[in-house]
Amino acid sequence: MRRILIVGNWKMHKTASEAADLVHRLSVLVPKADGVDVILAPPFTALHAVAQALPRSSPFTLAAQNLHWEDQGAFTGEVSAPMLKELGCRSVIVGHSERRRLFRESDAEINQKVLAALRHELRPILCLGETLPEREAGRTEEVVTGQLLGGLAGTSKDGLLMVTLSYEPVWAIGGGRAAPPGQVTLVHERLRAVIAREWGSEAAQAIRILYGGSVSTTNVGGFLASPQVDGALVGGACLDPQSFATIIGLAQGAAR
Repeated sequence: MRRILIVGNWKMHKTASEAADLVHRLSVLVPKADGVDVILAPPFTALHAVAQALPRSSPFTLAAQNLHWEDQGAFTGEVSAPMLKELGCRSVIVGHSERRRLFRESDAEINQKVLAALRHELRPILCLGETLPEREAGRTEEVVTGQLLGGLAGTSKDGLLMVTLSYEPVWAIGGGRAAPPGQVTLVHERLRAVIAREWGSEAAQAIRILYGGSVSTTNVGGFLASPQVDGALVGGACLDPQSFATIIGLAQGAAR
């Protein structure tokens, strides 16, 4: 049975001191998270502060929001997998729609990042999702399947076991308009079918597929009620300790 995963993507929010304060407050509200996995993804500048602020018995693990595919070199402003590993990261978000849209990241570049993460035993959280025009044109399946196959090209079956997918329809991110749970279930089913075809049924049953896009305390339960949805990639709601603690609590309830 796949274990529920909740990921908090802080995006470009919180200075190092603010991040440490948020973690202290969240740790009081969530001293343990039995039955679920919880990952925090602060900005690069706050990774060390968050790692230091986490209690020794913390239920949270650390992720980065991006990485470069090279280990080192003349890439001003970039951060590599070995750097993230030394800071305590175990996972890394790759291919978020904001990276695709604002920074023009291609499937080929995202694939290089996935492979770099796997090379250094960082668990990639690969984001997939269609825009509103693509959805209205009936191209959702085509788009997310293309992103899946492009992002995971060259990934072995063993490597795939370290990957998490997150379906995040672009039109649902940040606007308070989450996708209907029924639609999310259909997309997740399609993604799992493609994985079964390309990597085998065992891999398809093992991989976790999250939903992201305006996840809140009021709608997360509806997503987690689907056996196809293995958790959530949370944006704005993870910046408020009480809201994020409530989401974690609802996930724990769904896991029982």
